[in-house]
Amino acid sequence: MPGKFIMHSQRWMTLLPLLAALCGGSAWAAEHDEGAAFTVRGFGTLGVARSSSDQAEFARDFSQPSGIKGGQWSGRIDSVLGVQANWRATPELELVGQLVSRYRYDESRVPRVEWAFAKWEPDARVALRAGRIGADFMMLADARLVGYSSLTVRPTPDFFGPLFFSHFDGADASLTWPLGGGLLRGKLFAGAISEKTPLAVELWDTSGSSTRGLVFDYLDGPWQWRASTATVKFSHGIEFARQLAIRLRDAGAAADAAADALTVAGTTTRYHSLGVVYDAGPLQVQAMLNAIRHEAGYLHNSRAGYLLAGYRLGAVTPYVGVSWWKSKPKPYSTGLTDPVLNGEYDFIMATSIADQTTYTLGARWDVLSNVALKLQWDAVRGSAASRLPVLRSQPGWNGRTDVVSATVDFIF
Repeated sequence: MPGKFIMHSQRWMTLLPLLAALCGGSAWAAEHDEGAAFTVRGFGTLGVARSSSDQAEFARDFSQPSGIKGGQWSGRIDSVLGVQANWRATPELELVGQLVSRYRYDESRVPRVEWAFAKWEPDARVALRAGRIGADFMMLADARLVGYSSLTVRPTPDFFGPLFFSHFDGADASLTWPLGGGLLRGKLFAGAISEKTPLAVELWDTSGSSTRGLVFDYLDGPWQWRASTATVKFSHGIEFARQLAIRLRDAGAAADAAADALTVAGTTTRYHSLGVVYDAGPLQVQAMLNAIRHEAGYLHNSRAGYLLAGYRLGAVTPYVGVSWWKSKPKPYSTGLTDPVLNGEYDFIMATSIADQTTYTLGARWDVLSNVALKLQWDAVRGSAASRLPVLRSQPGWNGRTDVVSATVDFIF
C-alpha cells in the first residue's frame, strides 16, 4: 500500500504543471523561473484577414463592434497585445495581473485590466482566487486572447462567439484530488460580469449581471476532459427591444406575450458545455459541444460544437476543423394585424438566428521557441436566414463567405 500511494502521488505531481496552466496560469507557465518571486511576461498577435463577402461582417466574437468584409485586408479583429505580472508574495499566496489591448466595443484599443486576482493555495489540492478572474465558462475560454497558446488563428466564432465576456469580478474555489490514473478538479465560482457588447443595433451593457457556475476537469496523461455549467442573470435589457415592447403593450393585451419575449433584464441564460483535448507526440485533437438556454424569448436557444485536429511535422503543424452553431427560433408572434409592428417584431426576433457551419484548413509554423506564424482559410457555409455570428448582415446575405487569415503570435 505505501508503494502504491507513492506511485500515485508521483503521478499526481507530474500532472500539476498541466493543471496549473488549465486553471488560469499563463500560456508560458512552463517557462517561468520557479525561484523568481516576481515575473513579467507578455503576449501578442499581429494579424490580418479578409472576407470574400460584402453582405455581412466576419468578427472574432460579439465584443467587437464591426468585422471585416468586401475582400479587403484588415488587421482589426485579431491583433492583440498583453502583459501579465505574477508576484509570489508567500509560498501560498500569489498575485496576478493582466493588461490587454484589443479591439473593443467602443472601437478603441485602450488597454484594460483582464485579470487582477489574488490566489491562495494552502496546499496542492486547494486553490482560492478572488478579484477579476478569466471567464472560463467553456474549455480553453480563459486563454482566448493568447494566440500563441492556440493551434488556430482564433477561437472559432461558431463556438466561442456568444461568450463575449472575457472575465468576471468575484471569486472561485477549487479542489483537486487523484482519481484513477489522473487528477479530478472541481471548481465553484460566483461574481458579476461588466462587459458591453454591440451585438444588437445599439450597445448592450451587462454591468452588474450576476454569474455563478460549476466546472469539473479531469486530466490523465495527454487527455484533458471538462464538463461545465454556468448561469448569467442579466441586470439590463436591450433598449430598442424594450421600446418596441412598450408599443406592443399599448396596442392591446393580445400582444403582451410578444412584449414579454423582448424583456431581457432579470432573465437568466445558462451555458452548458463538454470538451476534450488530446495532445501527445505529433497529434493534437480538440472536440467540444455546448448548449445555451435563454429565458428571454428574444434570444434563441442554441447548440454548437467543433472538432479540430492537427499533426505536427517538425516545426509545421497542419490542421483541419469543422464547427457549427444552430439556434432554435421561438414561436412568438404579436397577435396583431398592424403590419408595421409585425414587421418590426419579426425583424428583431430574426436577429438571433444562427444556422451555419464553418470548415477550417490551416497551418502553424513555429519559427522560433516563442514565435509562431499561422495561415488559415475558413469556409463559412450558412443558411440565408442565419444572422449570427456575423455582424450587420444585409438583405442579400446568403450565409456564405470565405475568410483568409495570417497571424504572427508571440510571447516574451
